[in-house]
Amino acid sequence: MADTILQIRHLNKAFGNHEVLKDIDFTVEKGDVTSIIGASGSGKSTLLRCINLLETPTSGEVLYHGQNVLSPGFNAPAYRTHVGMVFQSFNLFNNMTVLENCMVGQLKVLKKSKEEAQAAAMNYLEKVGMAPYINAKPRQISGGQKQRVAIARALAMEPEVLLFDEPTSALDPEMVGEVLTVMQQLAKEGMTMLVVTHEMAFARDVSSRVVYMNQGVICEAGTPQQIFGDPQRQETKDFLSRFRNC
Repeated sequence: MADTILQIRHLNKAFGNHEVLKDIDFTVEKGDVTSIIGASGSGKSTLLRCINLLETPTSGEVLYHGQNVLSPGFNAPAYRTHVGMVFQSFNLFNNMTVLENCMVGQLKVLKKSKEEAQAAAMNYLEKVGMAPYINAKPRQISGGQKQRVAIARALAMEPEVLLFDEPTSALDPEMVGEVLTVMQQLAKEGMTMLVVTHEMAFARDVSSRVVYMNQGVICEAGTPQQIFGDPQRQETKDFLSRFRNC
C-alpha cells in the first residue's frame, strides 16, 4: 500500500440525467503507466478531469495517499501541483514565451524564486528538446513543439503523477512521434502516468496497465499482454479488432 498514489472508488459523474461515469474503480501505483483506451464518448477524458478536480464527481471517492480529495476543506490547488495535467489542446499562454510558460506556475503556485523557476524550466525544456525555442511565442512553433512545451511545463511543477488527456489527438500525424518519444522516455525514467490515448501501439508497448472503457464503465483492465493478447470481453475484442495492425 505504501506505493499506492491514487485510488478511485465507486466514482460516478452525471451531467443532468446523462451518466458519463458509472462506478469506476481502479488504483494507480508509483511508477505505473496506465493507458485508458476506448471509443470517443466513453468517459475517458471526464475521468481524468474528475481525478484532477476540473470536474466534480457526482459521487464516489478519489483518494490521494489515502486522503479523499473530495472532502470539504481539502486543498485542491496544492493537490493539483502533485497531479499534473497535459491537455489535448496544449493550453499554453499565447502572450508568454516558451520559457515564461514553464516558469509562471512555479512562480505563482510553488512560490519559487525567479532563478529557481528559470533553472527548472530550462532543465525540462532541454529534456523535451525545446531549449532552442525559449524566446518563441506559442504561435511561432508547431503543434508537436507546443505539446512538448506543455509537457515541460507540467514536469516543472514536479508532480507525482502526470495525467495526459489525448496528448497527440490535436497533432498532425508527422508530429505525433515526437511527443510519444518524450512520453516513452518519461515512462522509462519511472514517471507515474495516466494516459487517455487513441495510440494503441503506445498503450500496448509502453503501458504497465491498460484500462478499456465503454459507455462510462471500465469493461476490462489488465496488463497490455492480457488486454491486447487475450481480451475476455466481446466489447474489448470488437474495439481492438480495428487496431490489429497497430
